[in-house]
Amino acid sequence: MGIIKTSELKNKEVIDVNSGKRLGIISDIDIDLVEGRIKGISVPKEEKGFKIFGAKEDVYIAWDEISRIGHDVILVDASRINNHMINED
Repeated sequence: MGIIKTSELKNKEVIDVNSGKRLGIISDIDIDLVEGRIKGISVPKEEKGFKIFGAKEDVYIAWDEISRIGHDVILVDASRINNHMINED
C-alpha cells in the first residue's frame, strides 16, 4: 500500500500486536506542513467511568511507532509507544 487517503486512514481500527487489544479508531491525524508528512495519529482514550465535565483525552501514536497498515486495521506495538495512557487498566 503506497498511497492512502486520510479519509480511509481515519476509518481504521488501531490494534496492539502484542495483546490483540483494540485501542480504538483514529480520531485525528497530525501533519507536518513544512516536511509534508504525517507525524502521528490520535486515538480516543477508552473511558472507564462516567465523566460529567472535562475534555476527552486521546492517545497519541507517532507515525514511526506504527508496525503495519492493513486493509481494515493499523497494527502498533503498544510497548514502543511513549504514552502512559495506553498502558492504563
